[in-house]
Order: sequence, then C-alpha cells, then structure tokens
Amino acid sequence: MAKDIYIGEVAANEEIQIDYFLMKVTLPSDFTEPLPGQFVMIRIAGLHDPFLSRPISIYSYTRGKSNCAIELLYRVVGKGTQILAGLIKGSQVEISGPLGGSYSIDHQKKNIVFIAGGIGIAPLSLLAEALCRKASYSAAAMTFYLGAQTADAVVGLNRLRKLCYNLTVCTDDGSLGQKALVTKAFQKDIKKYSPSDTVIYACGPKAMVQSLSKILDGKYLCQVSLEERMACGVGACVGCVVAVKDGQGKPAYKRVCADGPVFDLQQIIWE
Repeated sequence: MAKDIYIGEVAANEEIQIDYFLMKVTLPSDFTEPLPGQFVMIRIAGLHDPFLSRPISIYSYTRGKSNCAIELLYRVVGKGTQILAGLIKGSQVEISGPLGGSYSIDHQKKNIVFIAGGIGIAPLSLLAEALCRKASYSAAAMTFYLGAQTADAVVGLNRLRKLCYNLTVCTDDGSLGQKALVTKAFQKDIKKYSPSDTVIYACGPKAMVQSLSKILDGKYLCQVSLEERMACGVGACVGCVVAVKDGQGKPAYKRVCADGPVFDLQQIIWE
C-alpha cells in the first residue's frame, strides 16, 4: 500500500565529500517519525524527467513545534541523483514515506556491532542514535566498523564519534584508517564478541554483505539492510526482489522495498 506523498522544502543541500551530499528537507508535522532502516522515495516536485523517484535512506530526523525535518545522505551516481545535487535552498521536493521495515532492537544483547560500507552509514547512524536515546545503550557498548574505497568516500565520522566510542575506519587504499576491507577488520576482532551477547547490524554493497555472511557462518544474530535499485518503493513493480529462505528453508522471493530493506542475514540466499 502506497504511503502519502508530502511536499517538502529543501533547507540545505551540501556536498560534504566529492560526490557525496547531505540534504535536509523540512516536512509537514504529520510526517511519521521514521524507524531506523526505513527510507523515502524522493523526486523534484513537478519534474517528470526522470520520472522515477529515488530511494534514499533516512539519516536523521528532528521534530519542531510546527514541522519536522529529515536528513538524506546520498551519492551522485546517475542522472536522478545529479539533478537532486543541483537543488538549492527553498526548492520543493515530493517525499513518499517512511517506507519499508526497520531494524529490530534486542535489549538482551550486551554488545552492539555496526558494519557499514560507504553510504550504508546512513541507516546505521540513525539506529545508533535511537539505541542511545531510546534503548539506553551507552556509547561504550557500541562498536562501529566503517569502510570506504578512499578517504574522500568516508562520510559521517563526526556524528559517529559522538555515538560510538569504539570506531574503526577502513579504506581500500589506506588513505584513512586501516588499509583493509571493513569485513576483514571486523574478522580480526570477531573473537571479542560472544555470539550469545552480540547483535550485528550491517548495511553496504552486496559484496560486503555476502562476505560478512561467510565470516559469520550463521553463528551470530545479524540484521542487514540491503541496497537495491527500486522503482516504486512499495512493492507494486516487483523490481527489487531478493532470494531468501522460507519457513521450511526453501527458496522464496521477497521485495526489498516492501518486505525489507532489513533482513536476517542468515535467511538470504546468495546466487
């Protein structure tokens, strides 16, 4: 079922790293508070080329007396996001959402581990903030592993440092932090985390998530937000399906937008 479409106003849209933008959108007060892992579909109000909206994870949410605001962290990768990057303060956008499911919080786990690749930092930052604010987790209980190709592709560090004391940054070329894949950095530390006391939250490119699945080997509780191209955002077009195990362990297909984007990592079938 489709969500209502809201008309929002761009309050800021700044390039914070090369090709990485942070957009703040002011919305009507009846916009529902998003849960960590949810996303919105966004397009420029009244623009019909490109026709399709773009899915972007919600990075932050704040509520004022008469309105609310969300922040969207995105990377310019094509025509649609290039147009978004050109928006100036005061521009109007159409926002549909919040859409999709969210990460669930297990209050019994003592250790919280986040693993993010690139722009995957966005939903995990919102989750870390929620864990601190609503679930009363301390920054000392949360560990964040953040990976990117280069230092120029690392975003959101200042916000993360306020949320997590334990922060490991990895880049493929070693230009910032460790020279390693983020999954390899986590693998070196995995013995620190008891499977019975640890929950892992992840978001990043398919290769990262698939590698993480092999490392964990079903021994840890891990929830992952999948990155897929989406056309409608509500499951109508069935254009973003992923293979998962059903209740009997047989293959089934789920829509990332409507049934996800958050899934139990153990249930994903890698082709």
